[in-house]
Amino acid sequence: MMIALQIISKILATQDLSIIQDNLLTKDYFPEYEEEYEFIMDHYKKYGNVPDKATFLSQFSDLELVEVTESDEYLVDGIREQYLFEKSVPIMKKVSELLQTNANAAAEYMLQAVKTLQPNYGVGGIDIVHAAKERYNQFVSRKEKQDDWFFTTGFSELDDLIHGIQRQEEFIVIVARTNEGKSWVLEKMCTHVWELGFSPGYISPEMGASSIGYRFDTLHKNFSNKGLIWGKNDIDEDNYSSYIEELKESKNHFIVSTPADFDKKITITKIRNWVKKNDLDLVAIDGITYLSDERYQRGDTKTTSLTNISEDLMELSIELGVPVIVVVQANRSGIISKDDNDSVPELESIRDSDGIAHNASKVLSLRRKDEVLMLQVKKHRNGPVGGKLTYQWDVDKGEFNWIPSYEDACPSERREQQIKETRKKFSDDKEDVF
Repeated sequence: MMIALQIISKILATQDLSIIQDNLLTKDYFPEYEEEYEFIMDHYKKYGNVPDKATFLSQFSDLELVEVTESDEYLVDGIREQYLFEKSVPIMKKVSELLQTNANAAAEYMLQAVKTLQPNYGVGGIDIVHAAKERYNQFVSRKEKQDDWFFTTGFSELDDLIHGIQRQEEFIVIVARTNEGKSWVLEKMCTHVWELGFSPGYISPEMGASSIGYRFDTLHKNFSNKGLIWGKNDIDEDNYSSYIEELKESKNHFIVSTPADFDKKITITKIRNWVKKNDLDLVAIDGITYLSDERYQRGDTKTTSLTNISEDLMELSIELGVPVIVVVQANRSGIISKDDNDSVPELESIRDSDGIAHNASKVLSLRRKDEVLMLQVKKHRNGPVGGKLTYQWDVDKGEFNWIPSYEDACPSERREQQIKETRKKFSDDKEDVF
């Protein structure tokens, strides 16, 4: 590591620390001289100057400084190349070992590890003043072509609150206790996106593709879910058969994958490849805890891993330009009293990690009580929070009927219209009885 010694010697000779400061050289670039590096940096932080040679050598008397005539550019290029080499060796060694037993595992490890080798030679950024024209053009596009920027959710009233699902830089979290309707709401959104003509992808760790398919049939055409799953006679077989034939003509897809499709290990790298391969427009994950943290290091807690995963999912949305929606279970603090009819889990109730909520662009909290589903916006990065909605939910038919309330944050026009329609339906039902 002669070049590291050259840099240290030049800093002491010139009393100038800019070669380190301007090029973001950390102690990781000086593996054989970490103590010397830290001594110089600590002295600079405490006293505002680089130590002179006498002060330095009083601490490191065995070190022989060298005369340096090379340029800063040469020294920086050299130490960066050495640093990259030192980082690459153990990675290539592990890849070689994995190739002997599992080529797929070797390829997956290498794809992820290569990211750690990408040099960070400076801090970038965008000049938002001189890039304003691009921002203006984006605004005009959002205004004139809403469908290019947002999906509706399938819940019109929810769209009033959150303006739908942004088609990029969107990481939505749906949180609730067990058996409260999280997966149904997630699949309803996916089904609606499919009905819009796009292709959602659904990762289902607990249910197979057929079970998700039957729910799709229920949500899309209101076939009895019990009838489909149990094979009951109240399903019109001819009608169902005709419907199935019609689906074959669809040009867009609804891809359902289970852990087996990811070789029992669901990672961000695999999800990225899955999205690209199937040309997906939306990613839905029915349980974030089933994902593996590719950044895991020995000693990391589950909270750390889930925070890493949520950060990586948001980065995935930004990179690929597709929204990501995940289901998260509320912990014990999310248990609601049976007498409390209006409460849903808070952000603090997200099991194992508040980092998930921190990285989310939107958080929707759910609670089910008998045939009533309550939904509340707990986080909205680009809008107000706290908006509540209540639905009459026929699980077997996949129907969600909004129950308007003056506590809702929806536009008054929509509320009044729904109240009129509800009253009319109730009146019509009474006439049918007699």
